[in-house]
Amino acid sequence: MIRAACLLLCTCMAWAGAPQSAAAVECRDLAHDGNRYTLCEVDAAQEQLQLFLKDDGGDVHGHFSRLDADLADQGKVLSFATNAGMYHTDRSPVGLFVEQGEEVTKLVPNAGPGNFGLLPNGIFCIRQGRADVYETLTFRDSDVRCDYATQSGPMLVIDGALHPRFLPDSTSFFIRNGVGTSADGTRAVFVISRNAVTFHQFGSLFRDHLQLPNALYFDGNISRLHAPQVGRSDAGFMMGPIVGVVEDKAE
Repeated sequence: MIRAACLLLCTCMAWAGAPQSAAAVECRDLAHDGNRYTLCEVDAAQEQLQLFLKDDGGDVHGHFSRLDADLADQGKVLSFATNAGMYHTDRSPVGLFVEQGEEVTKLVPNAGPGNFGLLPNGIFCIRQGRADVYETLTFRDSDVRCDYATQSGPMLVIDGALHPRFLPDSTSFFIRNGVGTSADGTRAVFVISRNAVTFHQFGSLFRDHLQLPNALYFDGNISRLHAPQVGRSDAGFMMGPIVGVVEDKAE
């Protein structure tokens, strides 16, 4: 009788002490193959994941602090964010950008200079209940419609394989950030390196450690992260597209 009562009490205490729902975003530091990273994982089937470029007045958000302030006026809070693709000097996106179902800039299918034009590049697409990384031409030839989308490049992982141009002995080291998604679209994992890494090292993290079939590079040394869970909110010069998770502000 006493034993049964103790078991019941322990069970009730464990239930009371357990969180009623998972955190909107889970961020943590990790090490892989001698390099250091910060990772933020989002359940795309449950959380409000979206892209941001301009406020209601037509001004580029540009900074996490400005975006968070704008959301606060709406009773919302930014629980996670990172830069989400390359941009021109006026902060307009390079390649496809879709916001709230409206195409802001058009898809660029051809090769070109810089990392963006290192084909294959890709699309990060957010729609109801899921988020996916697609190779650009595969996306172009599909009937997928996104609520939010951003084009960037190069692809890091394509159907489980590293980008064919990545070299194991590369000497090009930079801070890098990107996103990988699961095959069912429910798992979106955003990663920023904490030390300079090569494309091969960065892509291998998504493929081998995170075991994600598709992953996309966002950018290099301009990469920044807003992750209050790990006490980090990077500041600096203005960014272009931002991806983030929005929550209702706690009363």
